[in-house]
Amino acid sequence: MIIPCLLSVLAISAIAAPVPNRTPLQANAFNQLPLGSVMPKGWLLDQLRLQAGGLSGHIDEFWPDLGPKSAWLGGTGEGWERGPYFLDGLVPLAYLTRDAKLIAKVKTWMDWALDHQQPDGWLGPVKNTDWWPNYVMLKALMQYQEATGDARVIPAMEKYFAYQAKHIDQRPLKEWAIFRWHDEVLSVLWLYNRNGDRALLDLARKLHQQGHDWEAQFADFQTRDKVAKKAANLSTHGVNNAMAMKAAAVWWLITGEKGDRDALYKMFDALDRYHGQPSGIFSADEHFSGRDPSQGTELCAVVEAMFSLEQDMSIMGDAAFGDRLEKIAYNALPATISADMWSHQYDQQANQVMCSISNHRWATNGPESNIFGLEPNFGCCTANMHQGWPKLAASLWMATNDGGFAAVAYGPSEVTSNGVTIEEVTGYPFREGVSLIVKSGAGAFPLVLRIPGWATGATVSVNDQAQSGVKAGEFFRVQRAWKAGDRVELHFPMAVRTSTWFNNSISVERGPLVYSLRIGESWNKIKQTGPASDWEVYPTTPWNYALVKGAFPVIEKAIGQQPFRADAAPVEITAKARRLPEWTLVDDSPGVLPVSPVTSKRPEETVTLVPYGAAKLRITAFPWIQ
Repeated sequence: MIIPCLLSVLAISAIAAPVPNRTPLQANAFNQLPLGSVMPKGWLLDQLRLQAGGLSGHIDEFWPDLGPKSAWLGGTGEGWERGPYFLDGLVPLAYLTRDAKLIAKVKTWMDWALDHQQPDGWLGPVKNTDWWPNYVMLKALMQYQEATGDARVIPAMEKYFAYQAKHIDQRPLKEWAIFRWHDEVLSVLWLYNRNGDRALLDLARKLHQQGHDWEAQFADFQTRDKVAKKAANLSTHGVNNAMAMKAAAVWWLITGEKGDRDALYKMFDALDRYHGQPSGIFSADEHFSGRDPSQGTELCAVVEAMFSLEQDMSIMGDAAFGDRLEKIAYNALPATISADMWSHQYDQQANQVMCSISNHRWATNGPESNIFGLEPNFGCCTANMHQGWPKLAASLWMATNDGGFAAVAYGPSEVTSNGVTIEEVTGYPFREGVSLIVKSGAGAFPLVLRIPGWATGATVSVNDQAQSGVKAGEFFRVQRAWKAGDRVELHFPMAVRTSTWFNNSISVERGPLVYSLRIGESWNKIKQTGPASDWEVYPTTPWNYALVKGAFPVIEKAIGQQPFRADAAPVEITAKARRLPEWTLVDDSPGVLPVSPVTSKRPEETVTLVPYGAAKLRITAFPWIQ
């Protein structure tokens, strides 16, 4: 039985410092910093503020599932996953924006959960008997404890895990909990690292034993095409797979087996090979749907894939995970949320030329899936989308095992730990330069910098002294005695490049950004729910172009408060193109992508490409003309 431990108090006294793994766990490559150690700045802070002013900051005021009748607030309403999903994003959003109103909301939810824990240890509504929603609530509690030091959290988690260990054989994992076991193991290990109770490791092994074998699924991956409705199951479900993108890494912490590490790469390889999309995510319009860029990907899968990659980076320290995290975060995430952050899609498409109530040839989803609205198709994304930007901001920096800092992804921010503060000044991913300034503190420690895999010719200088040995796709380590005022300049050359996709199509990339055809957008309101609206979006300019291979001139513009707008994009790329009149709409999506190279007798035109995340209507995988 898991016994609450007096060491709980010690975790609070160490809240400002990263907590490394205890033996016998494997050591992380980098240790995540407590929530609040990394603060967003610049355009990234603007994103969080827009989010706080949009659905994320107000959804509980008018959406019944998160309103005062929520069972997670003691009411008679929804008592399953939506309250925990909301908190999992609201906690970091509140504390990273320092928004007093949002912090007060967080406290209301947390006070109820912590003050109404059952005597036997159960957390949350009594009417909920499913382990799965508590997986998410535990993640929210972990972040809340790190941000506030609330002394109730660790004892509550100890009591809950003791309850689960006692009952898990009689009430084994079911349905969603089976396929998401790794998300609770993260919480189990988080607590173990703070109280040293080895019974927690036994619980982690029990969760793995009762959970789905993701490693076996991808050792011989069979789901290589679009899933038919009759074949759909929880192993082909997009969000389950996005969450499982960390399963092998989390399990390796316990086993130390090389095969578990290798299994993670097998999973990524299979997802890319059979379902990969230009924005870095895989297709799953509820279930796997192949490489056709007119298939969709659920917003929940986007934010869960980001969270998985943040864990993968911490555990394994592979620079490639930072590349993929940035690609998904800076493309797929903003693409599926409106610029004012008051509406979102359930499914996004890489080639998306109309957002309408129509079939769109989804694998298993409904006709509302790609409109922008309050809760298109299902409300799970309405509750879960909030974690994307805040968790990215909190994960830009991590701690090295020898007292230093690791820049694992880039964005304007400031990191503080162990008495040292470093500011990151940058327009990345729209600009090539990153400046790191030691603002306060001094001492000898390493600075470990991820050099993106696409950044051929990248340079690093320290106080104007060029550093040698910088290589794309690796971490570059600077070890020295630092003092306030020291400055590190990074330059990541963003050459325009093309990548090859479905039917030999091409996508245009620059740095971590993918570029899409800018299509005129007509937004038509179809429903109003409180302050939120549902929208269909129709094209006002042609979309059926083939690119003419050649030069792609780049135009840089000012970075505004909301850079993910097609009419205010900080970077544009111009390209030559010809219309393909035979490429037409089918079910309000582009018809089958012509196999390239193609021919066209239409005159050559100049078209504008903008960042994928800014283009709510777009062509991203282009046919091409030599």
